[in-house]
Amino acid sequence: MSTLEQVLVTGSLGWLGIRLVKALIEGFPEVEFLSKPSKNLNIRCLVLPGQDFSSLKDLSNNIEVMVGDLRNPQDCDRFCENAENAILFHTAGIIHPQRVQEFYQINVEGTKNLLNAAISSKIKRAIIVSSNSPCGCNPHPDHLFDETSPYHPYMNYGRSKMFMELAVKNYQQQGKIETVIIRPPWFYGPHQPQRQTLFFKMIRDGKGPIVGDGTNLRSMAYVDNLCQGLLLAAMTEKANGETYWIADERPYSMNEIIDTIEQLLEQEFQQSCVHKRLKLPGLASEVALVIDGSLQTLGFYHQKIHVLSEMNKTIACSVVKAQRELGYHPTISLEEGMRRSLKWIFKNYGGLD
Repeated sequence: MSTLEQVLVTGSLGWLGIRLVKALIEGFPEVEFLSKPSKNLNIRCLVLPGQDFSSLKDLSNNIEVMVGDLRNPQDCDRFCENAENAILFHTAGIIHPQRVQEFYQINVEGTKNLLNAAISSKIKRAIIVSSNSPCGCNPHPDHLFDETSPYHPYMNYGRSKMFMELAVKNYQQQGKIETVIIRPPWFYGPHQPQRQTLFFKMIRDGKGPIVGDGTNLRSMAYVDNLCQGLLLAAMTEKANGETYWIADERPYSMNEIIDTIEQLLEQEFQQSCVHKRLKLPGLASEVALVIDGSLQTLGFYHQKIHVLSEMNKTIACSVVKAQRELGYHPTISLEEGMRRSLKWIFKNYGGLD
C-alpha cells in the first residue's frame, strides 16, 4: 500500500471535500493505519469563483487553494500543472441544479476536462466520486447493488454519472491514467448543507417524511467512512480500474433513520420532538416521479419533487468488495454518525432554527 505525497482535491469546500481535506491533514483516529497523516503532504484544492476558502487556508500551511471551474479546460490545466505522480480526488459535481443541462456540463464534460488536464500533467491516479444513481433503484426490497449490477440510471443525474463513469473507464482502459470509481449513496455528517439541517428540523417538528410504510431500505455513508474508502482506493495498488460501493456496513430502513435522529434530538440535545410523521402514501412518490420526469424532459429541475420521487424506493448496496479488496472497515454506524452531525450543527449554528 503506497503513501500519499501530493494530493489534489476538487469540490474541496463541499460536504465531502472539506472532510476529506481535514482527514488528510489530521488522519483518522478510528482506523489504525490511517490514524497519522502522511508527513510533508502537499494538498492543492480547487474552489469555485466567489467561494470563501479561508477555512481551508486555516487548516494547514501545506494547503494551496486555486480558483476555477471544471467547465473551463484552462482552469483544469492550471489546477493540474506541475503535479506529476500526484493523486487526484474528484469530489466535485452537481446534484441539485437549476437546469438539467448542468448535470452534463459539470458531471460529464467537467470530469473529462479534469482528466484531460490530469493526463497531460502525468498525474498518477484519479479517484472519482460517482453515486448510486447510475444503477437507479433496487429491483426488489431484498436486493443489494454490487459492482456487477447493470446500469439503470435514475433520471438525468443518474445518466450524467453513468456517462461520467463510462468516460473514466475509457481513459483507464486506454492506459492514459489510473482511475478508481467510488459509488457512495446518501451521505451524512459534519459540514452538511442546509437541506440536511432542514431534514433534522422536520423530524423534530413532527414532519419527518415517511412515504409508504417506511420499511424501504436506504444505504447511507457517514462522511468519515466514505473518506476512508477514498483514501484506501488511492493507496491500494490493485484498485486501479476498479469500481467500489462505499457505505455504512448495512442499509437502514427509513423508519430507523428517522427514529434514530428523533431519539438523539430528545435524549442528547434536549430538543422537544412532536413524535409524529408526515405520512404519505406510496402513490405520492410515484406521482412525483411522473412530474419530475416531465419537468426534466423540458430541461427544468425541482429539488423537492425529485427527492419526494425517491422517498419510497429501496436504494441499498453491498460493501463486500471494498471490504475484501481495500480492507475497508466502516467504523461509524448510523447512531454515532447522526450524533456527530447534530453536534456539528449545534456547535456551529447553535441549533436547528
